[in-house]
Amino acid sequence: MKSVLVPLAPGCEEMEVVIVVDVLRRAGADVVLAGLEPGPTEASRGVRIVADRALDEVEIARFDAVVLPGGGPGTARLRADARVRRVVTEFAAAGKLVAAVCAAPTVLLDAGILAGKRVTAHPSVHAELARAGVRVDSAQRVVVDGALITSQAPGTCFEFAFALVSALFGASKVAELNAGILARV
Repeated sequence: MKSVLVPLAPGCEEMEVVIVVDVLRRAGADVVLAGLEPGPTEASRGVRIVADRALDEVEIARFDAVVLPGGGPGTARLRADARVRRVVTEFAAAGKLVAAVCAAPTVLLDAGILAGKRVTAHPSVHAELARAGVRVDSAQRVVVDGALITSQAPGTCFEFAFALVSALFGASKVAELNAGILARV
């Protein structure tokens, strides 16, 4: 079974957590929501999300992928968290799947793993990424560059989630899942 770590920060974008986690779990992934702080996490629109466990309680090495949800305040908290940067750096070095949506590719920038990579992100962070020399593809809603998957915003989350499913389980699993979900992928 493939396992996916989703760090959960206060101020995260709800849809970028719930849609992605739901689709991955439907595919059969063992997804662990790991809270940066104890207790329920209040997302950007006031939805409270309960983490499966605290990030400090998670055995990082057992995961096949890490997915970073965005949202302005949530991304700021992910960027400020040394544990998250360490996870991203270790996963990238090991060739494991690293994914980020919305403003969260800036966490990957801070972790130093975007050199020579092509990404997309929310338009609000395109300039920051480009100033750092990152190749930003603003025309694509989801960009896959090897073991790196990035996406633009809440409205691209089904496509993002299905790109993750494809990377972890293959295209046939995407077709199987989408027969019931009916997303445009």
